[in-house]
Formats: sequence, structure tokens, C-alpha cells
Amino acid sequence: MEIPPDYHMHTPLCRHAEGEPTEYAAQAVKIGLYEIGFTEHAPMPGDDFDNWRMLESEMDLYHEKLDHAEKENPEINILRSLEIDYLPGYNEWIKSLSKCYEWDYLIGSVHYLEEKWSFDHPDHCEAWVGKDLKSVWAEYYTRLIESVEIGIFNIIGHCDLIKIFGHRPDFDLAPLWIPFLEEVKRQDIAIEINTGGIKKPCSEMYPEPALLEIAAKMQIGITFGSDAHKPKRVGENFDAAVELAKRSGFTHYRRFLKGEFESVPF
Repeated sequence: MEIPPDYHMHTPLCRHAEGEPTEYAAQAVKIGLYEIGFTEHAPMPGDDFDNWRMLESEMDLYHEKLDHAEKENPEINILRSLEIDYLPGYNEWIKSLSKCYEWDYLIGSVHYLEEKWSFDHPDHCEAWVGKDLKSVWAEYYTRLIESVEIGIFNIIGHCDLIKIFGHRPDFDLAPLWIPFLEEVKRQDIAIEINTGGIKKPCSEMYPEPALLEIAAKMQIGITFGSDAHKPKRVGENFDAAVELAKRSGFTHYRRFLKGEFESVPF
């Protein structure tokens, strides 16, 4: 089976990943991938926003590292992207990032809720104590919908990241998922199957099978990403991810180039 591209991986510029892009590319070649995409955590205004992203001053260095990876690994196609955080009030910043380079695609993600709560960060997991799960999950999907509505992103990343520490409300989540997926469909963008969740406390890929089944029925596009922060994680568990996609009802995945996509059958 041909392995789909890994469209979600990081570099040491985010300050919590190991290995240079050329090592990730070499690992991708080793396991038989024909295409990958780097999606470093995009800068936010000011260097002190948090401590887990690339700085604006490092954007040229990012491209230099990817140039080197291309030169050292001519056997594989390397795409250029960013994983951009969506927060209310930052739409103009997001738009400026989208225009500062000819990206092959852009991933939109939600990592922050409330004023500035990084809900998925292991150093902040104690902040979950006493939270109203219904309100937290509702806010998360409201922000995901808003991220789609701005019309910048090609892919929405790990679209149930909110489950990372296992804090899940005890009611049917479909009423939260469906409005989000309807907006994804309206914009004709993709969601990703992100295998990184397997290594997290939730112990499963993002998103969960029930969400994927709804998305497949709506004929929403999908991509695949490992969220690799180490070279050995590139393409990790992709066989299982493809099988999950097929079981959920998907027949195609998306490939990107310069902001345009094509649908590729499994």
C-alpha cells in the first residue's frame, strides 16, 4: 500500500522538537513516503507569547533548514507549511502569515481557550480541575468553527485535541461536531487524521472514529499527520490511520501543492 504524505511535523525551532528537518526527511524516505510537509508552530506577535513556537525572526532560518532538507533528500517531495494557532482577535495576524510566503498549505489549530489557557500543555493540565466540561468543549468547537470561517486554512489540525487528557463530557458530542464539520464542508477544506494522540493520555488518534464517520458521510477531505517532534515518529502508525479512514468510509485523501489540492484514492 502506498503511504499517504505526512503533512504534520515540526522542527527544533519550536523549542520542543528534536532533530533537523533533513533527519525527518531521511526517515520518511526510509519508511517509503513519497511526500512530507513541515508545519512549524507559527509565530505570534511578540517573542514572549509562549515558549513553544518559532519566532518571527526565524522564518528565514526555517526556510533555510527546509532548503537543506531538500538538497540532502532529493528522493522525496518536501512541502512548506505552518501550523497557525487560531485565537479570537488575531485574524489580521493570521492573514499576514498566510501571505508572507507561498505556502503549499496551512494548518489551523486551536491550542488556547479562555483568555490564554493552553489546555493541551502538560504544564497546564492542573487548570482542568473544576472546569465545566460542557462549557470547555463548546468553547473549543466554537473556536474551531471561527478558525474555518476566516478562509485561510487548508487543513484543520487534530480536531478533537480537547480530549488529550481524557476530560470528556458524558453526553452525545455530535451536536458539537456537526456545525464544525458543516463549515469545513462549506469551505471545502480538510481535517487531518493525526496519529500523535496515540502517545498522549487519551491514547487514540485525533479525531475519534465517531467524528470521522460523520465527516466521511459528509464527504469531507482528509489528510494524515504524525505531529512528529522526533524523526523516528515520521509516518508513525500510518497503516492503522489509513485503515481507520477506510473503516470510517473515506475513499480518498488530499495532496497539496501551492494551496491547491487533488483527491487521491486509497
